[in-house]
Amino acid sequence: MPRIGVLSLQGDVAEHIGALERLSVTAVPVRRPAELAQVDALVMPGGESTTISKLLVAFDLLAPLRERLAAGMPAYGSCAGMIMLATEVLDGRDDQEVLSAIDMTVRRNAFGRQVDSFETDVVLDGIDGGPFRTVFIRAPWAERVGDGVEVVGRITGGPADGKIVAVRAGNVMATAFHPEVTGDLRVHRAFVDLVRNA
Repeated sequence: MPRIGVLSLQGDVAEHIGALERLSVTAVPVRRPAELAQVDALVMPGGESTTISKLLVAFDLLAPLRERLAAGMPAYGSCAGMIMLATEVLDGRDDQEVLSAIDMTVRRNAFGRQVDSFETDVVLDGIDGGPFRTVFIRAPWAERVGDGVEVVGRITGGPADGKIVAVRAGNVMATAFHPEVTGDLRVHRAFVDLVRNA
């Protein structure tokens, strides 16, 4: 049974752990390098990306996490987690660290402020069961993806039509939205399947 860590510095930690446990995998919080070393994969929750960046440095997790990702550890990031997994961040702070696990450029708070949060249906390639009801909270989108990055979901309709909100690159997945707050386990199940196949 895979042991999946949830980065527990800030954000929707309990919700991600709960979703993973409902899929009968061992889910554990990760705050220290020793805890990171004991997991097969890592979920990076939403939250505030500049704060997560600072806390990764403060908890001595930045370098070990980059090393594990470079070595092929599966990872999934939602919202701020998507920002952290990118190679480039637009509208971020100059001192913001990234993990460079997915060759993409993301725009922070692309959909606007907290008051601009919204829900919509998004079709996710490779995930059966019809459109996924997505929750966007101060969410990013990907403005550019590299050659090895598969676009899994885009916004359809409205002013953000066509914007990329779900991607996969090898063993790493990211979504701009928060599946952990919907009760729909399909994104987490896809990640668990990815971890098992890795």
